[in-house]
Amino acid sequence: MRLDDERSQARERALSILYEAQSKGVAPSEVVAALPLRPDSFTLRLVLGVQEHQARLDSVIQSHAKNWTIERMPLLDVSIMRIAAFELEHEPETPTAVIINEAVELAKRFSTDDSGRFVNGLLSSAVVELRSANG
Repeated sequence: MRLDDERSQARERALSILYEAQSKGVAPSEVVAALPLRPDSFTLRLVLGVQEHQARLDSVIQSHAKNWTIERMPLLDVSIMRIAAFELEHEPETPTAVIINEAVELAKRFSTDDSGRFVNGLLSSAVVELRSANG
């Protein structure tokens, strides 16, 4: 298995954990603690990173969402964008295009017909702000 495949699967697992946590109204770390097997390290980094930085990530997402509030966005889209925003800001070695493409693919696979375009547009708008935050 290629590294890209492993990381793609980790992003999908992170999405599942974050979506479950958001749906249940609990912290993502509580969902992780209840799992029968501990997720791989990259999945954990994404989930716990989103949990730790959620206020900042939501602020960036909200500031780039034209005529949308986070509360009105599909839960899956929000979780996907949080993962990607976290990666853009905290995983500088991962190419920007890879992060955005992975987010768009997750949105196309798991969310609404319009989610791929929405996620792509929002992340493309936020990329400069997120990439420059820690550099």
